[in-house]
Amino acid sequence: MSKTIKDYIRTIVDFPHEGILFRDVTTLFADPRGFRMAIDQLLTPYAGTRIDKVVGLEARGFILGGAVAHQLSTGFVPIRKKGKLPGQTISQAYSLEYGEAVVEVHDDAISPGEKVLLVDDLLATGGTAEAGIRLVERMGGEIIGCAFVIDLPDLGGRARLEKMGMKLHTLCAFEGL
Repeated sequence: MSKTIKDYIRTIVDFPHEGILFRDVTTLFADPRGFRMAIDQLLTPYAGTRIDKVVGLEARGFILGGAVAHQLSTGFVPIRKKGKLPGQTISQAYSLEYGEAVVEVHDDAISPGEKVLLVDDLLATGGTAEAGIRLVERMGGEIIGCAFVIDLPDLGGRARLEKMGMKLHTLCAFEGL
């Protein structure tokens, strides 16, 4: 029987807090077949689509986004936590469960009219992804899709991004928190 993406993902109970089931993609990344499968499946819906840049969200989105950009022969743009990029940046704040966070991108990373694919490992509440989308749109880029390995539908991120008009592609889903 052949493995699915879900088979490569480890669940760690009570991390980082009690009651949380942490979906660990490092086991997926460490397996050459699993990693290749994930990259191929993330790309599939975008075959033949113009993509000028792939945006990856810190930190696991860098791993996936870099590999996807390589396969597409296009540029990669990191969206990082505040204070991590050396050049001129633009920032976008977003809400967390307890407080607020800020992500940034270099202000010259995306040109007006460029078609952008946003990539990350996990879609939970959608806050970080929404902030990344806002940054791309503020620079004049057009998000053509958002690709995630894991969807946690009970946390509402899919509904949040779809309400923004985003087209989503996820490889697997886990129920619960």
